[in-house]
Amino acid sequence: MKPKGETVLKRVTEDFMGDSGAQPGLSAEPGLASRAPVVDIQGLSLTYEAADGPVYALSNVDLQIEEGEFVSFIGPSGCGKTTLLRVIADLEQPNGGHIHVNGVSPSEARVRRDYGFIFQAPALYPWRTIQKNVELPLEIFGIPKAERNERSRRQLELVNLKGFEKKFPWQLSGGMQQRASIARALSFDPKLLLMDEPFGALDEIVRDHLNEQLLKLWDKTRKTVLFVTHSIPEAVFLSSKIVVMSPRPGRIIDVIDASHLGRERKLEIRETPEFLKIAHRVREGLRAGHSYDD
Repeated sequence: MKPKGETVLKRVTEDFMGDSGAQPGLSAEPGLASRAPVVDIQGLSLTYEAADGPVYALSNVDLQIEEGEFVSFIGPSGCGKTTLLRVIADLEQPNGGHIHVNGVSPSEARVRRDYGFIFQAPALYPWRTIQKNVELPLEIFGIPKAERNERSRRQLELVNLKGFEKKFPWQLSGGMQQRASIARALSFDPKLLLMDEPFGALDEIVRDHLNEQLLKLWDKTRKTVLFVTHSIPEAVFLSSKIVVMSPRPGRIIDVIDASHLGRERKLEIRETPEFLKIAHRVREGLRAGHSYDD
């Protein structure tokens, strides 16, 4: 009998990824992925109904994300960064505006398995080896064992975890566990990686190392990455585009192009005038948009 937690994850994965008969990583309409923009948001708003009144989470958000971009969302706590990411992933439903992902609704993109979601915590199951954790979505999708093994081996090698396949999560460091969760998200070859503060709980040295590794991974896979962070240096170091958001209700204050920093970046770039100029613009945007009454 499977552990209860694994059964719950199976239900969540099937709901999030959809139950279409298409093989993971294959689009039902081959030409769609090349269309620009990959994410097209116009006038999007979201309001929650709470016991003590409405909560205005997002207000009139306009944003376009092109294929292959690395886009970071930064703003104060509670500004709607994660909420916007969840709307894109069809985990939250907006009250107003329009959103398309790869030319279709977020719901249709979810059914096609266009998303790989990486959460703040690795969410690895301690009773499964690292390889078996990476293979779990593929098991749920009904992928044959031989192909599951090949995909997990390839993805673990991509995140520099070759040789750790038979280890259990508790035998790995926090950074290694998060890399395993990235490998799991990549196992079914999604078009977009949605990352919600995946390195927020790690110490600065480990975080810097994983930032460098993530850039290399982005360069190898050419995925479109949407990344939520509270760190200005992290946002500037990783991104080709930085989206600065206001306090609740979340609005976009500024969209900053950082693509001229190049795809191959070393940590030393953080001391350059170009980097510091972008970081200053992000900081000024956050200050300008902040309401000290909240």
